[in-house]
Amino acid sequence: MSDPDADTDLRLAVATDAETLARIRDPLAERGIEAEFVPTSERTLALTADLGAFDVGFVFPSRLAEGGVVDALLEVPWVNGREAIQRSRYKAETLARLSRAGVPTPETTMVSNPVSEADLVAVWESFDPPVVVKPNSTTRGTGVAKCADLDSFLGVVDYLDLVHDYRATGDRSFLVQEYLADAVDYRVMCVEGEYVGAVERRLTDAALAEGRWKHNVHRGAEAAGVALPADLRVLAEDAADALGVDWLGVDLLVTDDRAVVNETNARPTVDSATKYEDGFYDRLAGLIRATARGER
Repeated sequence: MSDPDADTDLRLAVATDAETLARIRDPLAERGIEAEFVPTSERTLALTADLGAFDVGFVFPSRLAEGGVVDALLEVPWVNGREAIQRSRYKAETLARLSRAGVPTPETTMVSNPVSEADLVAVWESFDPPVVVKPNSTTRGTGVAKCADLDSFLGVVDYLDLVHDYRATGDRSFLVQEYLADAVDYRVMCVEGEYVGAVERRLTDAALAEGRWKHNVHRGAEAAGVALPADLRVLAEDAADALGVDWLGVDLLVTDDRAVVNETNARPTVDSATKYEDGFYDRLAGLIRATARGER
């Protein structure tokens, strides 16, 4: 193990995607942190395997079962450990915690299957259509649908029921959420509860003309660095503070008269350095060193 002070080198076990690793490796190396990818899924792994000597991990794997094995083998503290990942993983829990803390969120109802059709109709009637239906624990816009009428809503729920009927399905819940038309979509990055940069996720004119509405970059949206207004920075910081997650992506939806936290991500992809504030990598390196020292 290395001394985690600023004048010594650290070894960082990176359990997040290759895109993030490619972007952080050189800037962190310049700050005395050697980042190396440790794959945690889609592999075979002996439970006595030697994964190498590391000082700290970044970040706890999203597949918690495999992550637990790697955690046991590495025996390192994590930037965003298991509890932090779980706190941001389930959308309904995240929104409930934020709402409880006074952070504005979209109107949302969680449905835990199985429920009756009468219950579903009652949920539908509590919203002004269209509504957004989304699984409780997916990312990148997977499985998210917009429903403009009751029959379409019940049809989408039918498909979810088929998935939830499978006995091995652990999460049998989903969210029904108000649709905020024409909202501007921001991904805001916070390190140790403080704003460090933001991007606006935009659809191309061609995508808008085709009726596309999801702003996920993995679904084709473009991410452009922006100077976020002060009030939105505070909103993102309030969300990070409420969740107590050190390394957090906060998704904001902003209309003419409202700004809400729509989702958060405790395993956010790192974007190009030009989309962050000056000192971003100094802040990230400081967080990694503080975690290695047991201070986070």
